[in-house]
Amino acid sequence: MLIEWSDELSVGIQEIDEQHKVLVGLLNEMHDAIHERHGREASIRILKRLTEYTKIHFAVEESLMRIFDYPGYEEHKQQHEQLIQEILDLEHKIIEEGHAISFQLLHFLKMWLTRHILESDMDYGPFFLKAGLRARSGNQGWFKRLWH
Repeated sequence: MLIEWSDELSVGIQEIDEQHKVLVGLLNEMHDAIHERHGREASIRILKRLTEYTKIHFAVEESLMRIFDYPGYEEHKQQHEQLIQEILDLEHKIIEEGHAISFQLLHFLKMWLTRHILESDMDYGPFFLKAGLRARSGNQGWFKRLWH
């Protein structure tokens, strides 16, 4: 396992935490695929799912930031855009140029995700809650029901 979910990674908003758990799960799935030598095509499929889900997750976060007039929106959006570009560049190198999906790539994604959650996303949790966003919405969040 590359990343183990813990309460330390929780921003206190169920929908966002559920999405972060999916991202963690995809990174762990890719780690397992590489470690267990499932092959290049399996790893590429997971990478594509990770890329698409990351775009969706970032769009949800950014929508909430606009709705609640989050003061750190521009900087946060810039961080999102930078990671998406880096992932797309990596995807291109892997798919088009034949580079390997490596543990180095996974380490980069793990470090980026955990640092982003712990340093940037933690800032908006209290802001959203104070602005009126509910922390919990039942047993399963709306986004998870749509995605699965």
